[in-house]
Amino acid sequence: MNYIGSKHTLLPFLERSITLVAGPYRDGQTFCDLFAGTGAVGRHFKRIGYQVTANDLQYYSYVLNRQYIGNHTILMFHGLEEEIPQIRDVLFDDMRGAKVCEYLNFLKPIEGFVYQNYCKGRHQDGEDYRLYFSDDNGGRCDAIRQKIEQWRGEGKLTEGEYFFLLATLIEGIDRVANTASVYGAFLKRLKRSAQKPLTMKPAEMIYNGQEHYVYNEDANQLARHLHVDILYLDPPYNQRQYSANYHLLETIALYDSPQITGKTGMRDYSGQRSQYCSRSSVKEAFRQLIQEVDAHYIFLSYNNEGLMTFDDIRSIMEERGRYGCFKQEYGRFKADNESDTRHIAGDKTTEYIHYIALS
Repeated sequence: MNYIGSKHTLLPFLERSITLVAGPYRDGQTFCDLFAGTGAVGRHFKRIGYQVTANDLQYYSYVLNRQYIGNHTILMFHGLEEEIPQIRDVLFDDMRGAKVCEYLNFLKPIEGFVYQNYCKGRHQDGEDYRLYFSDDNGGRCDAIRQKIEQWRGEGKLTEGEYFFLLATLIEGIDRVANTASVYGAFLKRLKRSAQKPLTMKPAEMIYNGQEHYVYNEDANQLARHLHVDILYLDPPYNQRQYSANYHLLETIALYDSPQITGKTGMRDYSGQRSQYCSRSSVKEAFRQLIQEVDAHYIFLSYNNEGLMTFDDIRSIMEERGRYGCFKQEYGRFKADNESDTRHIAGDKTTEYIHYIALS
């Protein structure tokens, strides 16, 4: 996913920085990604071998992390063998999920919540409508989402299987969204990628032989109960609320038919506003987190354009432990260049990895 603040391109820098301070991975070490987003960082450290804890306040992020971090055994889908007998015929057990996704790809579209509210649908050319998806993809999303929920309600899916399918749908519908990468607005005409059919491409399974933990909580509240070796922090840097930028993924993940308002069909996100997106509250929230968490090492990703200054961060972290910092330039987040040709002055920003050692 093309996600604001994603650390995918910075993973080598992040791993190198953490290893220089905390040393290479040792058996039994724990790693916590407290503001996990799409889970790119947690996935990377899960592959290395860590026992990973991931958390995010957004439910769609919880779904993605529940799949990529939480799932750690092969999913068998025994409960669907009568409805999808082809599952029994696969040569390798880890291909069973692909058979279920193939089945879902052929469901007939239905006119559900997504179709009715985020597609052209039955609207005439002169009427207002929200063109987030093509009609076909909106209807396919509704059909797949309802089938996944039906199977869960009938007890045909384990929790791991449920989140595997839901994460696969979220990533699939995001690939065909008619947006400039975020859901704060939609495009007036369907771009090329939005005209492609929604496809359930099975989410990757990552195994490392350990049990992992995933939460959907306020970071500061959860931090009080953590006991980890390495704590990684990647909070929002500015005033953009993720709950507004990705509201439609939240609605598809929950599929709760919320009351929506305005031109963009926004759901109420008042309960998901982050303290880290407010200049008046960010420093106190950060100080509280740093003071209360139990970790051997704390690492913070933050760039040079954030609400907290370099000196703010250093001052707060030095109160707790031995401080240091690494930095690297990287390309700033850009919207889909097919649909957004605006020139943004400067295409580079500086990412800092602040750290403190408490052991």
